[in-house]
Amino acid sequence: MPASRQSSLTPASQGLFRNLTVQFTSERPMTITDLVAPEAILPALKVISKKQALQELAAKAAELTGQNERAVFEVLLQREKLGTTAVGYGVAIPHGKLPKLEKLFGLFARLERPIDFEAMDGQPVDLVFLLLAPEGAGADHLKALARIARLLRDQDIAKKLRASRDAQAIYSVLALPPATAA
Repeated sequence: MPASRQSSLTPASQGLFRNLTVQFTSERPMTITDLVAPEAILPALKVISKKQALQELAAKAAELTGQNERAVFEVLLQREKLGTTAVGYGVAIPHGKLPKLEKLFGLFARLERPIDFEAMDGQPVDLVFLLLAPEGAGADHLKALARIARLLRDQDIAKKLRASRDAQAIYSVLALPPATAA
């Protein structure tokens, strides 16, 4: 650092800056298993529409988080009204924020049959990762969305997820470290 800039930091602010740097650099990268538990995997969800898929996902999410099912469903519907959460290649990542949720929550579903999710690429969706976040989870919510999108855009991972027939097999694919997942 140039001397002029360094001198503008007080000893107290230098210590604060150093502490923030250590905290940030020692943080391990977020993994999908930080977001989704084995019981939050639906290996063969039977739905015929986007709305029904969101209803079923909201019901399961409410069961696992203790949140109100209607509130979860409404948050997901409101987000879909802003634009589809289908990201292409048969993948959708419906998401929303809830005021009473304490931490990030993920739920993964492999649909028994692909459905129209109004994807930009026109492809029907068969892999869905629901992400719910606390209302104040700004950067963590975005990091989680980016991590999920990166993983599910990987065609090798998507192929493995589509070939998996039970929750444990799907969880095993989701739990692979990023470097070996592909």
